[in-house]
Amino acid sequence: MMARLVVLARLALRNLRRQARRSILTAMAMVLGLALLVFTRSLGDGAHETWIKAGVRLASGHVAVMQTDYLPRRAIEDRLPAAAARAALDALARPDLAPLVEAAAPRLELHGLASSSRGAVPVVVYGVDPTVEPTFSQLDARLAEGRPLAPDDRLQAYIGVGLAKRLKLQVGDRLVLTTQGVDSTIADQLVRVVGTFRSGLPEVDDGIVHIPLRTAQDWVGVGGDVSSVAILLHNSRETERVVRTLTAALGAVGNAAAIPWQTTTPELDSAVKLDDYGNYVFHFVLLLIVALAIVNTILMAVLARTRELGILRALGLQRRDTATLVLLEGTLLTTVAGLVGAVLGLAVTFGIFRHGLDFSKFYSGEMTAAGAIIDPVMIPLFRLDHMLQNLAWIVIIGIVASLYPAWRATRIEIAEAMKFEG
Repeated sequence: MMARLVVLARLALRNLRRQARRSILTAMAMVLGLALLVFTRSLGDGAHETWIKAGVRLASGHVAVMQTDYLPRRAIEDRLPAAAARAALDALARPDLAPLVEAAAPRLELHGLASSSRGAVPVVVYGVDPTVEPTFSQLDARLAEGRPLAPDDRLQAYIGVGLAKRLKLQVGDRLVLTTQGVDSTIADQLVRVVGTFRSGLPEVDDGIVHIPLRTAQDWVGVGGDVSSVAILLHNSRETERVVRTLTAALGAVGNAAAIPWQTTTPELDSAVKLDDYGNYVFHFVLLLIVALAIVNTILMAVLARTRELGILRALGLQRRDTATLVLLEGTLLTTVAGLVGAVLGLAVTFGIFRHGLDFSKFYSGEMTAAGAIIDPVMIPLFRLDHMLQNLAWIVIIGIVASLYPAWRATRIEIAEAMKFEG
């Protein structure tokens, strides 16, 4: 059996060499198709990684440690105990997790009102650690006036430019924050504006206030408790691994749980999936074009070699051997073209566009989507699993596209083939 396959493989290679021009033209179509597939998929993976990271920086991170009852209501009664927050931070410092973590930020989220002499507006107040927040959030880097919070701040606030405009506040002005305390009473806190930020998202600039975490905890009387520990990872693909490890570490600490970004920010997850769907449609059309090119080439080769195949049948080649020969031709052509296309795609993607594609000229303001501020420079991201998938798909396409020509080859009758003059 193996000897027969070796002979058929040699015949397939000989046939491809004999029709070198046709083989090269078909291979070029596949090479360009796969190179384009590698480029678009790498660029899409990089764009998604940038998109996800930008979104989770403004939310609860790639992973959020919180009470299981907190997410639906976001009520202070469902806050995360200090012991659970410490357990999460200790687990993140372990050698198996520490290299994956970019920042871990304890936060206390409070819903209430911000008031000045000009009026009052609903806001979300975040008690943040000023030593950690600059490495986590984008807001400190989007300073409009004044300065962000500093480690020694106590009664200071960092607010959005939209909120400052609505309440007619300048840097140095005071405002009153009002929310519900831990005992269900109304609690007020006087703070002074030290700086304003401009994120580019109206819902953020109009309704977000940052104050020191210790101030927020004292204000509502929760001691060392927080709403969540927001965890930013170097790579979103490590989310599931970190969730599993933290879940095991927090198993004995009350109702604390590690929750992935897909659950805490479902609108971002939906947007990424929708964009993925569009990419899959494009890739399907691209692969379909490649498949049609293969069918055309192999079928034309079969029709042009009717007499030759008839002679081989007369010399003892069985129908299944004829089909195998045609399948081998398609598979060999596709595999070689796929490898060349992958190399070409990688060379173009990371040789020419490794610094990314700048889409800023297509946007007059900030580039935003699903509540995230996106960097307009899209940097390709290499993923080995996606590269192997691309190669696997192109080989599968080659085999499937060769099935009809192979079947057509088995229908050749010896007597009729001897009359063929093509």
